[in-house]
Amino acid sequence: MRFVITGRNIEVTEGLRAAVEDKIGKLDRFFSPDTEVIVTLSVEKERQKIEVTIPVKGNIIRSEQVSNDMYVSIDLVEEIIERQLKKYKNKIVDQQQNAAAFAKEYVEKDFDDESDIKIIRSKKFGVKPMDPEEACVQMELLGHNFFVFMNSETEQINVVYKRKGSTYGLIEPEF
Repeated sequence: MRFVITGRNIEVTEGLRAAVEDKIGKLDRFFSPDTEVIVTLSVEKERQKIEVTIPVKGNIIRSEQVSNDMYVSIDLVEEIIERQLKKYKNKIVDQQQNAAAFAKEYVEKDFDDESDIKIIRSKKFGVKPMDPEEACVQMELLGHNFFVFMNSETEQINVVYKRKGSTYGLIEPEF
Protein backbone atom coordinates (compact mmCIF):
# COMPACT_ATOMS: atom_id res chain seq x y z
CA MET A 1 0.00 0.00 0.00
CA ARG A 2 1.19 3.49 -0.82
CA PHE A 3 0.23 6.20 1.65
CA VAL A 4 -0.47 9.83 0.79
CA ILE A 5 -0.74 11.58 4.16
CA THR A 6 -1.61 15.26 4.44
CA GLY A 7 -2.45 17.50 7.36
CA ARG A 8 -4.85 20.43 7.71
CA ASN A 9 -4.17 22.67 10.69
CA ILE A 10 -1.79 19.99 11.95
CA GLU A 11 1.81 19.06 11.24
CA VAL A 12 2.15 15.44 10.21
CA THR A 13 4.90 14.34 12.58
CA GLU A 14 6.90 11.14 12.22
CA GLY A 15 4.92 9.71 15.15
CA LEU A 16 1.58 10.39 13.44
CA ARG A 17 2.89 9.11 10.11
CA ALA A 18 4.14 5.91 11.79
CA ALA A 19 0.83 5.43 13.63
CA VAL A 20 -1.18 5.82 10.41
CA GLU A 21 1.09 3.53 8.40
CA ASP A 22 1.13 0.95 11.21
CA LYS A 23 -2.64 0.92 11.86
CA ILE A 24 -3.95 1.35 8.31
CA GLY A 25 -1.08 -0.84 7.09
CA LYS A 26 -2.80 -3.76 8.83
CA LEU A 27 -5.32 -3.59 5.99
CA ASP A 28 -2.64 -4.38 3.39
CA ARG A 29 -3.73 -8.02 3.44
CA PHE A 30 -6.93 -6.89 1.70
CA PHE A 31 -5.29 -4.88 -1.09
CA SER A 32 -2.72 -5.28 -3.82
CA PRO A 33 0.67 -3.66 -3.07
CA ASP A 34 0.16 -0.76 -5.49
CA THR A 35 -3.11 0.40 -3.88
CA GLU A 36 -3.01 4.08 -2.92
CA VAL A 37 -4.39 5.14 0.47
CA ILE A 38 -5.23 8.84 0.84
CA VAL A 39 -5.18 9.98 4.48
CA THR A 40 -6.06 13.48 5.65
CA LEU A 41 -5.49 14.47 9.27
CA SER A 42 -7.15 17.66 10.48
CA VAL A 43 -7.76 19.57 13.68
CA GLU A 44 -10.73 21.88 14.28
CA LYS A 45 -10.87 23.25 17.80
CA GLU A 46 -10.67 20.09 19.93
CA ARG A 47 -11.82 17.75 17.15
CA GLN A 48 -9.07 15.43 15.90
CA LYS A 49 -10.30 14.08 12.57
CA ILE A 50 -8.91 11.47 10.18
CA GLU A 51 -10.31 10.82 6.72
CA VAL A 52 -9.18 7.72 4.82
CA THR A 53 -10.06 7.19 1.16
CA ILE A 54 -9.03 4.09 -0.77
CA PRO A 55 -9.99 4.28 -4.44
CA VAL A 56 -10.38 0.89 -6.12
CA LYS A 57 -11.72 0.36 -9.62
CA GLY A 58 -15.32 1.49 -9.70
CA ASN A 59 -15.61 2.00 -5.93
CA ILE A 60 -14.29 4.15 -3.13
CA ILE A 61 -13.75 2.77 0.33
CA ARG A 62 -13.94 5.67 2.74
CA SER A 63 -14.24 6.43 6.42
CA GLU A 64 -13.78 9.43 8.66
CA GLN A 65 -13.57 9.44 12.41
CA VAL A 66 -13.43 12.24 14.97
CA SER A 67 -12.33 12.15 18.60
CA ASN A 68 -10.39 14.23 21.12
CA ASP A 69 -7.18 12.31 20.38
CA MET A 70 -5.74 11.73 16.89
CA TYR A 71 -4.39 8.30 17.84
CA VAL A 72 -7.87 7.20 18.96
CA SER A 73 -9.29 8.47 15.67
CA ILE A 74 -6.67 6.44 13.77
CA ASP A 75 -7.63 3.28 15.70
CA LEU A 76 -11.33 3.85 15.05
CA VAL A 77 -10.97 4.47 11.32
CA GLU A 78 -8.98 1.24 10.83
CA GLU A 79 -11.68 -0.80 12.56
CA ILE A 80 -14.45 0.80 10.48
CA ILE A 81 -12.71 0.18 7.16
CA GLU A 82 -11.96 -3.44 8.04
CA ARG A 83 -15.61 -3.96 9.01
CA GLN A 84 -16.75 -2.34 5.73
CA LEU A 85 -14.43 -4.58 3.72
CA LYS A 86 -15.68 -7.74 5.40
CA LYS A 87 -19.32 -6.70 5.17
CA TYR A 88 -19.29 -5.67 1.53
CA LYS A 89 -16.60 -8.03 0.23
CA ASN A 90 -18.95 -10.09 -1.89
CA LYS A 91 -20.64 -7.03 -3.37
CA ILE A 92 -17.35 -5.26 -4.11
CA VAL A 93 -15.47 -8.21 -5.54
CA ASP A 94 -18.36 -9.78 -7.46
CA GLN A 95 -17.70 -7.22 -10.14
CA GLN A 96 -14.61 -8.99 -11.45
CA GLN A 97 -13.01 -5.84 -12.87
CA ASN A 98 -12.49 -4.77 -9.24
CA ALA A 99 -10.75 -7.96 -8.20
CA ALA A 100 -7.36 -6.74 -9.47
CA ALA A 101 -7.25 -3.98 -6.84
CA PHE A 102 -7.59 -6.48 -3.99
CA ALA A 103 -5.18 -9.07 -2.65
CA LYS A 104 -5.76 -12.60 -3.98
CA GLU A 105 -6.23 -14.03 -0.46
CA TYR A 106 -8.93 -11.45 0.31
CA VAL A 107 -10.85 -12.19 -2.90
CA GLU A 108 -10.77 -15.94 -2.28
CA LYS A 109 -11.67 -15.88 1.42
CA ASP A 110 -15.35 -15.89 2.35
CA PHE A 111 -16.44 -13.64 5.18
CA ASP A 112 -19.67 -14.25 7.01
CA ASP A 113 -22.24 -11.60 6.27
CA GLU A 114 -22.84 -10.78 9.91
CA SER A 115 -25.48 -8.31 8.90
CA ASP A 116 -27.14 -9.18 5.62
CA ILE A 117 -29.25 -6.33 4.39
CA LYS A 118 -32.88 -7.17 5.04
CA ILE A 119 -35.80 -4.88 4.41
CA ILE A 120 -38.18 -5.52 7.29
CA ARG A 121 -40.70 -2.80 6.61
CA SER A 122 -42.14 -1.12 3.57
CA LYS A 123 -44.10 2.12 3.60
CA LYS A 124 -46.30 3.92 1.09
CA PHE A 125 -47.39 7.50 1.47
CA GLY A 126 -48.93 10.26 -0.56
CA VAL A 127 -46.43 12.74 -1.96
CA LYS A 128 -47.43 16.37 -1.57
CA PRO A 129 -45.65 18.96 -3.73
CA MET A 130 -43.59 21.34 -1.54
CA ASP A 131 -40.40 23.35 -1.64
CA PRO A 132 -37.19 22.02 -0.01
CA GLU A 133 -37.45 24.36 3.00
CA GLU A 134 -40.98 23.15 3.73
CA ALA A 135 -39.74 19.55 3.42
CA CYS A 136 -37.03 20.29 6.03
CA VAL A 137 -39.68 21.60 8.42
CA GLN A 138 -41.80 18.49 7.82
CA MET A 139 -38.76 16.25 8.42
CA GLU A 140 -38.06 18.01 11.73
CA LEU A 141 -41.70 17.67 12.78
CA LEU A 142 -41.55 13.93 12.12
CA GLY A 143 -38.19 13.59 13.90
CA HIS A 144 -36.57 11.82 10.92
CA ASN A 145 -33.08 12.14 9.43
CA PHE A 146 -34.40 12.41 5.87
CA PHE A 147 -37.62 13.19 4.05
CA VAL A 148 -38.79 12.23 0.54
CA PHE A 149 -40.99 14.78 -1.24
CA MET A 150 -42.04 16.12 -4.63
CA ASN A 151 -40.29 19.39 -5.36
CA SER A 152 -43.00 21.90 -6.34
CA GLU A 153 -40.52 23.83 -8.51
CA THR A 154 -39.13 20.89 -10.55
CA GLU A 155 -42.00 18.40 -10.10
CA GLN A 156 -39.43 15.67 -9.36
CA ILE A 157 -38.95 13.44 -6.34
CA ASN A 158 -36.23 14.87 -4.05
CA VAL A 159 -34.80 13.98 -0.65
CA VAL A 160 -33.73 16.36 2.11
CA TYR A 161 -31.48 15.06 4.88
CA LYS A 162 -29.78 16.22 8.06
CA ARG A 163 -26.05 16.87 7.89
CA LYS A 164 -23.52 17.36 10.63
CA GLY A 165 -23.50 20.82 12.17
CA SER A 166 -27.26 21.41 12.04
CA THR A 167 -27.32 21.85 8.28
CA TYR A 168 -29.39 20.15 5.59
CA GLY A 169 -28.71 18.53 2.26
CA LEU A 170 -30.87 18.15 -0.84
CA ILE A 171 -30.68 15.22 -3.25
CA GLU A 172 -32.08 15.85 -6.71
CA PRO A 173 -32.20 13.30 -9.55
CA GLU A 174 -30.03 13.91 -12.56
CA PHE A 175 -31.17 12.55 -15.89
